[in-house]
Amino acid sequence: MHGKRDLYDNRWVNLQVWDVEPPGVERFEHHVVKLHHVAVTAVLDDRDRVLMMWRYRFVPQQWGWELPGGIVDEGEDPADTALREVVEETGWRPKSVEHIVTYQPMVGMVDSPHEIFVGHGAEQVSSPTDLEEAGHIEWVPLSDIPGLMARGELMGSGTLVGLLHILASRGKPGVTVAR
Repeated sequence: MHGKRDLYDNRWVNLQVWDVEPPGVERFEHHVVKLHHVAVTAVLDDRDRVLMMWRYRFVPQQWGWELPGGIVDEGEDPADTALREVVEETGWRPKSVEHIVTYQPMVGMVDSPHEIFVGHGAEQVSSPTDLEEAGHIEWVPLSDIPGLMARGELMGSGTLVGLLHILASRGKPGVTVAR
């Protein structure tokens, strides 16, 4: 990279222009969107269900199921964010969380690290404190996930990555997804 400059910056999004010269390509300017670092958690119970929220998202203008998650605060451990967001958004506290993967959802233009966790067991400790985020909260059977996916009712890449990991890992030796 030869340099970068901000075009727009606020607390939610930073748009930059980067002066780049990838190997074997002529030098050019590339737009980069920088978003927050987030943590998303799939909480499982001992009945093969996952804790989910039915919410309306105004950007795609649709209702859908999501896993709890949110922004990793400056200096906060992503595992602490995962626990905090589950409690704030659902009122349930996982007994433990396990990091599954960190990925970038739009690697070509957007920088927004996503940390995916699986939570094991949970106890209800309160009502949701973030009512805008909460929507309808439900323990959804894992057997329902393929149908929800086929109908386009699962929203957000973090939700899809977490649930696909769980479905792909079920029954495999050495991989624990539920306790």
